[in-house]
Amino acid sequence: MRRIGEELGRELTRLGPQGAIGDVVAAWPDAVGDGIARNAWPARIARDRTLHVATASSAWAFELQQLAPSILDRLRAAVSERVAPTALRFAPGPLPASASPSASGGSPSPPGGLDPTLEEKELGAHIASAIADEELRALVARAAAASLARRPA
Repeated sequence: MRRIGEELGRELTRLGPQGAIGDVVAAWPDAVGDGIARNAWPARIARDRTLHVATASSAWAFELQQLAPSILDRLRAAVSERVAPTALRFAPGPLPASASPSASGGSPSPPGGLDPTLEEKELGAHIASAIADEELRALVARAAAASLARRPA
């Protein structure tokens, strides 16, 4: 019995270089490291085998373009020659969500896994209370509460 991933991969190769995106996406985090993978993600492969990469900002796009030769070498080492991109192009664009909201519809837990207590949430809301914009006030309150949750006792 063959695995569906193998079958799917074989079928995608019929699309030419564009069908190799699955292999490149699978290899991306290990090839570039966590820091880059959080801020840049493969978007598509063009017919000329140029890998187009979405970045978190134009600053990331600029910095990664400077690192393109070494990133390309690491990607080529991580994927087979038939799917390896020949060039890289970086531009700001949508990235996959780094953490999905919980099943209850709430926001993801803050880094470090510490959820703010009710007191920390209230203090965060108090800190942000002077902000007029409702959306910004809510974001600052959440950030303050998360920061308070991570401080040493």
